Amino acid sequence: MSAKVDVAHELAVFLRDRRKRLAPEEVDLPVSRRPRRTPGLRREEVAELAGVSVDYVIRLEQGRGLRPSPEVLDALARALRLSDDEHAYLFDLVGHRTTGTRQGGTADSLTRLVRTISPLPAMLVDLRFDILAWNPEMAELMLRFDRLPPDQRNTMVLCVLHPAYRDFYRHREQVIREGIADLRAAWAAHPDDTALADLIRTLRSRSEEFASLWERRDVMVNGHGLKALLHPDVGPVTIEFDVLTPLGDTTQRLVVYRPADVPSQKALDRIARKTNEESSALHTMESASAG
Repeated sequence: MSAKVDVAHELAVFLRDRRKRLAPEEVDLPVSRRPRRTPGLRREEVAELAGVSVDYVIRLEQGRGLRPSPEVLDALARALRLSDDEHAYLFDLVGHRTTGTRQGGTADSLTRLVRTISPLPAMLVDLRFDILAWNPEMAELMLRFDRLPPDQRNTMVLCVLHPAYRDFYRHREQVIREGIADLRAAWAAHPDDTALADLIRTLRSRSEEFASLWERRDVMVNGHGLKALLHPDVGPVTIEFDVLTPLGDTTQRLVVYRPADVPSQKALDRIARKTNEESSALHTMESASAG
C-alpha cells in the first residue's frame, strides 16, 4: 500500500475519527437521556457547531474530493476541538499552509554546532527522522550510529525495528506513539516526499505495532518533553529533550538532551567521561602513528 497522501481519503477518515472522539458535553451540547447508537458527535451537530451544511460534512466524510477553504477548516477545527498540531495538520493535508524552506547552507554549521554542544548529547535529524549528525555523547547514550548502515540511521527505524531498542525506552509504546504522531504531521506537510512515503510504507509492512499506531491518526509535533531510558551500562536515565528548528532550513531539527534529575546527571557525566577517555586514546594513537 502506498503511503503517498490521498488527501480526500485522509481528510475524510481524520474528520470522522475526531468527530467520534468527542462527547456532546465536551462541546456544551445537551446530553440526551437516550443512549447513542454510535460514539461521539453526530454529523448534524458538527455541522451546526462549524456553521456549515450537514450535506457538506457528509461529503467531506465520504471523501468526495472537496477542498475546504481556510475559513471552513478553521471552523471545523474549532467544532472538533482540535489541538494546534491537529489544526495545522488539516491545513497541511489540504495544501493551504506553505512549507518551503530558505536555502541558507545550514547543514555544515549545524553539524559543527552538534559537536560543540558536548557534553550534552545532541544530534541533527531531518523531517524523516534520518540522523544526519551526532556528537559522541549521543552515540554513547543511544547507539554507535557510525557502525550502522546509512539506511538504518533513522530514529523511528531504530526505535521500531532494532533489537537493542526493544527494552531501551521504559515507556516504549508512548515514545513510539508520539514519534508516529510527529511523523504523520511531517507526512501531511510534505506529500511529495517519496523517501518519506517509502519509509512509512516500509515500517507499516515490517511492524504490526507501527501499522496499528499509524492508523490511529494521532498528530503531535514534539518540541519538548521527557524520556525515560534504560541504558545497558549506566542504568536508568531520564532525559529532558528540546527540538530546535533552524530558520535556514525548517526540514532539519537539532535535538538536545539534558538530564532531568540528579541521578540522570551522574549517569550522563559517566557517559561524557567515557567518550573523553576514548577520544583521548584515539588522539594518542593517531599522534603516535603520525610520528
